[in-house]
Amino acid sequence: MTVEEVLLWIRRELTRLGTARGRRSAAQFFKEPVDAYGVYSSDVKRMVQEVARDVRRWPPAQRNKLCTALMRSGKIEEGALVSHLYRRFRKTCGESEFQVFEQWIDRYVRNWAHCDGTAGWLVAASIANDPSLIGRLRGWTESKNRWKRRAAAVSLVQAARHGLHTAEILDIASRLMSDGDEMVQKGVGWLLKETYPHRPGETVAFLLPWREKTSRLLLRYAAEKMTPQDREKVLA
Repeated sequence: MTVEEVLLWIRRELTRLGTARGRRSAAQFFKEPVDAYGVYSSDVKRMVQEVARDVRRWPPAQRNKLCTALMRSGKIEEGALVSHLYRRFRKTCGESEFQVFEQWIDRYVRNWAHCDGTAGWLVAASIANDPSLIGRLRGWTESKNRWKRRAAAVSLVQAARHGLHTAEILDIASRLMSDGDEMVQKGVGWLLKETYPHRPGETVAFLLPWREKTSRLLLRYAAEKMTPQDREKVLA
């Protein structure tokens, strides 16, 4: 099937599977307005299996054309499908894919689900294959786009879970600790929460000077996996 044929099939199937109940559920799940078909995640994942049969035979340019069209729509389920589909190609992600993902964040990401799906899995895959790309995230921390600033932190969550790139993680976090946006604060707190199990001493030492200068929300997120003693130090 061609890109256009697969895109048409996806949208027809999402329309067929969508329900009013699903749309109400999506509206309640997000603070910001979202555009949803009302399709449940299990159905989206099933669709990915169907789509992957065609996409795996395509060159990267065709894959990117399909995924960009889906991201451009802003539909919750279309963005989720992209995240699940592209993860099947994570071992091939590198600099060129990183650039594609950054364009999606700049142009099409307007909610935390699309942000975290793109950054937390796809940008993270590019970084896993080419750690030098972490340096690009520093510029993201200064973006006017709240989702790009959140993505700078979320892109490193997978590395944090494996105890990797701690110095770079703390550098990115330090650039966002004073951010006034709640969604960015949650992203940074999440990153530090995942850093702690492998690097508890470094994480606590990083947070202590920030106790009076950053948000309580960020600190509470960061402290979720800490021992009672470390949590008390950070939240005192």
